[in-house]
Amino acid sequence: MNWTKVCALSPFKSNLVQKPTSKTTINLSILEGLLLKCQNSKHFGQILSQIISTGFIKDTYAASRILKFSTDSLFIHVNYSHKIFDYIENPNGFICNTMMRAYLQQNQPQNTILLYKSMLKNDVCIDNYTFPLLVQASTVRLSEIEGKEFHNHVIKTAFTSDVYVKNTLIHMYAVCENMVDARKLFDESPVLDSVSWNSILAGYVQVGNVEEAKVIFDKMPMKNVIASNSMIVLLGRSGRMTEACQLLDEMKEKDVVSWTALISCYEQHGMYKQALDLFMQMCANGTSIDEVVVISVLSACAHLLVVQTGESVHGLVIRVGFESYVNLQNALIHMYSTCGDVTAAQILFDTSSHLDQISWNSMISGYLKCGSLEKARELFDCMPEKDVVSWTTMISGYAQHDYFSETLALFQEMLHEDNKPDETTLVSVLSACTHLSALDQGKWIHAYIRKNGLKVNIILGTTLVDMYLKCGCVENALEVFNGMEEKGVSSWNALILGLAMNGQVEKSLAVSQEMKECGVTPNEVTFVAILGACRHMGLVDEGRSYFDSMTRYYNVEPNIKHYGCMVDLLGRAGLLKEAETLIDSMPMAPDVATWGALLGACRKHGNSEIGERVGRKLIELQPDHDGFHVLLSNIFASKGNWDSVLDIRGAMSRQGVVKVPGCSMIESNGAVQEFLAGDKSHPQINEIETMLAEMEKRLKIMGYAPGTDEVLLDIDEEEKESTLFRHSEKLAIAYGLISITPPTPIRIIKNLRICSDCHTAAKLISKAFNREIVIRDRHRFHHFKDGSCSCMEFW
Repeated sequence: MNWTKVCALSPFKSNLVQKPTSKTTINLSILEGLLLKCQNSKHFGQILSQIISTGFIKDTYAASRILKFSTDSLFIHVNYSHKIFDYIENPNGFICNTMMRAYLQQNQPQNTILLYKSMLKNDVCIDNYTFPLLVQASTVRLSEIEGKEFHNHVIKTAFTSDVYVKNTLIHMYAVCENMVDARKLFDESPVLDSVSWNSILAGYVQVGNVEEAKVIFDKMPMKNVIASNSMIVLLGRSGRMTEACQLLDEMKEKDVVSWTALISCYEQHGMYKQALDLFMQMCANGTSIDEVVVISVLSACAHLLVVQTGESVHGLVIRVGFESYVNLQNALIHMYSTCGDVTAAQILFDTSSHLDQISWNSMISGYLKCGSLEKARELFDCMPEKDVVSWTTMISGYAQHDYFSETLALFQEMLHEDNKPDETTLVSVLSACTHLSALDQGKWIHAYIRKNGLKVNIILGTTLVDMYLKCGCVENALEVFNGMEEKGVSSWNALILGLAMNGQVEKSLAVSQEMKECGVTPNEVTFVAILGACRHMGLVDEGRSYFDSMTRYYNVEPNIKHYGCMVDLLGRAGLLKEAETLIDSMPMAPDVATWGALLGACRKHGNSEIGERVGRKLIELQPDHDGFHVLLSNIFASKGNWDSVLDIRGAMSRQGVVKVPGCSMIESNGAVQEFLAGDKSHPQINEIETMLAEMEKRLKIMGYAPGTDEVLLDIDEEEKESTLFRHSEKLAIAYGLISITPPTPIRIIKNLRICSDCHTAAKLISKAFNREIVIRDRHRFHHFKDGSCSCMEFW
């Protein structure tokens, strides 16, 4: 190989090849003195020019000295050093090693290897300092193949007994996670020093082999601080916190890394209080702190929401003098914003001179956590550059604050700007699709996941299952569920609850049994889903059995949600006395949802005695809840007690209680349309009115008569509707009939419970127009087809 082709041209202007310009003599003593005073590239160029012009460069020692100085100097580029190297005639092994080491130090291991190949070609002497450089180069490149080639060269050149060479080989195999060859070299080595022990231990730490690491650690003749620190990291990473803590206590000498290792492990395992306690102990011990440990401590403060402790740590950072470090500033911004002190976070953000991507993302996240969506969006729009975390943070913030339309709009903007979403982004977007019942967009995202080969992890898979089930697409949900490589208990819970909501109660309970057979232990949420399934079909005996099995077989104590499910189940079945008795026996105070379930059952079954008592109790507990006022009013109205009805309505007016209007949403051609009760604002209202008239005409032929008694009972849920035929779900159905081509089902989401008249009408419309209609109300799904509903009239 031609030496001059190995490196790029020199960045210096001076030419190395110069004719003698003076007869000034120079010797080694003068050279050493000149180099000692050399502070910049210009001065170095003068020295170099002098030794070239005098021919002193031909002196091997002088040449090696000038090259060594150039490679060690920060103001001399490595390519210029190689230019000097090229000028040296017949470089020896030391000079070649110097140049190889320089390339390695400059993270150019490939040039180190190229130089070695040139050494072989030019018969340059190889020594025991050459091979460690080559092995280190292959280590940096994570190239075990190259490392093995150099290992073979070591064997051929008889350097296998050199402990320095052997240590670098052990380290190379360990970094490449080939612990078999690393251990073989270690065991065969006649001489082992501390580097040998630390290298083999570090390898086992890297691959997470606790048992082998402990064997090596216990056999170490001298347990140094580096080895002990490595073991603390490994034990902590493996969750063996007691052993890690014990090891720290047993260490005679501890450095900042020792304390930091255990504090970081505590923080990463959610043991935040222990992390703070150990940090206090570290400070009391007089150990100096560093950036790494402070970041872990600030994270613990953020999780525990202890802003005062965080402020104390901030003060310590200022006293030590590294408050300007960008990573620390980001940790402080995160801590303050998480603890709700967004003002302090903003001051740090505004006064920082070193903002990076994390700084912006942390500040946006802080505003979102505090509910300041407008400020978060303003900051987001001002970002000089956005990464996937920036987009995901803003999109997730919208979704978490129920800004679902904004979530989808920002996601579209993200795609338009050629930013690729990750799994976390898609979880938030799918959640928005679920709440808006935007099935088309949800399906598009599912297709995007498959097309781009994104990994469907437990969270993303469960979100997809949940989205399909809450959009009434049971088959799609089952396809995703069955295709998941890994399922968590949350995945099973989503399927059990979703199947029950869609009227497939038997299948729901069968899945719960399959879950147990697969070795997945049901949790509290599972039993809420199972009891919910029983509730949807009135399976009282089965519900009692599942409720009893919680403590008997699974050691799950029923909480208020489980009791609420049981009260609802008993109440729907007409067992009102038993339901009230169960409430009285609850080990915790019943919440308004539990009493509300009983009140709803009283209205359904016409029990005014219990209903009036429960209704008045609920109004006392939550006087601003419109639903409880309305239910009690309807109970009075059903008995003709108009004076009490007027009293309830008057109380609502005085207290400013506003009834929630009926609202239905429907997706068509990728856009979500929203209809309020009695709505006439839609741009296609004339076409909708025409279809409403056609619907009414066909239903009358089928014998339909509006349930006027329902107007009296349920007027609260569709206030301001002029007639029953202007309920929001009927408007949405009419829009679906004119905008959605068959056989695509018409899918509607309703914010309130569907009334009996609309339920009857939807059944008849599905038969009269030969269309499948899916309505998700506040409680469950109703799949209407051929004149019948999946709820089998139990809703």
